[in-house]
Amino acid sequence: MTELPYPTLAIPNDWDRSGLPAWTYHSKALFELERQKLFLTHWQLAGHECDIPAAGDWLSFDLLGERAVVMRGNDGVVRAFHNLCRHRGARVVDGDKGHCRGAIVCPFHGWVYNLDGSLRGAARPSSFGDLKREDFGLKPIEMELFHGFIFLRFSPGPQPAISELLSPFEADFSAYGVKTLLPVEMPGWSTDLPVNWKSVRDVDNEGYHVALAHPGLQELYGRTYRDMHLANGLSISIGWYGDAPARGWSVKNYLKISPPRPDLPAHLQKAWTYYGVFPNAVFAITPEGAQFYQDIPLSTGLTRLTGRLYRWPNESRQTRLARYLAYRIDRATSAEDRQLSIWSNESMKSDAFEGFHLSDLEYGLRRHHDGLRRVLPIMTLSHPPGEEGLASVNEDLSCQPMAAP
Repeated sequence: MTELPYPTLAIPNDWDRSGLPAWTYHSKALFELERQKLFLTHWQLAGHECDIPAAGDWLSFDLLGERAVVMRGNDGVVRAFHNLCRHRGARVVDGDKGHCRGAIVCPFHGWVYNLDGSLRGAARPSSFGDLKREDFGLKPIEMELFHGFIFLRFSPGPQPAISELLSPFEADFSAYGVKTLLPVEMPGWSTDLPVNWKSVRDVDNEGYHVALAHPGLQELYGRTYRDMHLANGLSISIGWYGDAPARGWSVKNYLKISPPRPDLPAHLQKAWTYYGVFPNAVFAITPEGAQFYQDIPLSTGLTRLTGRLYRWPNESRQTRLARYLAYRIDRATSAEDRQLSIWSNESMKSDAFEGFHLSDLEYGLRRHHDGLRRVLPIMTLSHPPGEEGLASVNEDLSCQPMAAP
């Protein structure tokens, strides 16, 4: 078996095999707490520097009532701002991505901002009295880069700087050359699923279901697949291909066509690797391409699955074809996981549901739930305290020490 250079954590012998109680999947009061204390205070993945290569290029990122725009300035620096005009709060850009020629012009009243976010001028400035331009630039959002990937955080939170948080991924991302990625022809995708976001994470956080639910992946890497658990809510899952024949069209041809990558370290050659970041993001990297995907909650029972795809520079025709076949395999896998998420989420409203009883192969799901409990200890309660008092009970529980995971 390939030796892996990751600082993994062992699964305890006496770990609690239960998961979150069913009420946590449909409580509106808890969803509001998740918004305030989890999503807005934890790093969110907005894209890659290659998505905005030229000065004036921008990406938008919306999350639970907050709106961000990430833009490259004339100086080449990437910055993030609230997508909110300082005059009346209108969006200064609209859409998923675009380009501003030299300046950002608010479409409501025409306030003009420089590409570094500073206010160039208000329309009809004499009507505002003594308006100091230096006080009315676009409001910045905390942003950090990791090998070109853009992370945002709307409010201060418990996670360390991205460079520290993702340091266990450093060697692999350097070996792949992730900073040099380029977008594909249609890089962005999204689909809305009628489930609570945690049901999506529950499916994605364990490999126990792969053998039965994902015939394509099972043909691709079968019993070589491994889930590994790291500190700070990180995970790495990896499977190696090429040791067994396949019958499915996509997998069979992928195995024939996928070009070797002798430049990669041994553990990344002929490997599909998934790098998970708490609470809701995953990088998926293969020898011929990369992507990230994440779950953006829209309401208690609606989640947007979204992500972006990338290619390596100087891509050969063979590599491009292998990337297409990998995409076909991944597309089928995603459809299978979406159905599993719907079925899992449905069970949370059934009186017959008596909770989880997890396998060692599902320990990643339990670790994710433990991470949620540390942020929101109200989730340790088997029964909800009532919607109106839920926030205050959570505050009381937050003052009590929690058991180690």
